[in-house]
Amino acid sequence: MSALREALRDLPDAVFADLLERDDAYLLVIDLPGVTAETVEATVEGNRLRIEARRAKDVPHEFRYHSEDRSLFLDIDLPIPPDATAQNAEAEMERGVLELHLPKESSAQATTIPVDERA
Repeated sequence: MSALREALRDLPDAVFADLLERDDAYLLVIDLPGVTAETVEATVEGNRLRIEARRAKDVPHEFRYHSEDRSLFLDIDLPIPPDATAQNAEAEMERGVLELHLPKESSAQATTIPVDERA
C-alpha cells in the first residue's frame, strides 16, 4: 500500500485524496470539484488504477478567462495494493467527491486434506 500512498502525494495540489482501509476493502476518496459521474472514468488494469476526469466549465458568455489555475482534465495512474481486486469494485460520485471501493481478495479458507492409510 505504500506505493499508492506515495502516488497520492504526487497528485496535483488541487486534488485532495484520502485512502482508508478495513479488513475486507480499501476506500479511495478523491475530491474532484466540477466533475460528475458522466465526466469521470475509473479503470483497473492489472495492478494499476487509472482515473480520467473532465471538469465542466460553465462561464457566462459576457466573461472571459483572465487567468485559470484549475486544470480542465485529470488523468492519473495509481498503483493499487497487491491484495486489492477490481472484482465487485464500486464507485460513487456525489457533489464532486469520487469514492472508489476496492475489495481485498479473500484469502483461501483453510481446508483439511484427508490422509488415507496405505495398505
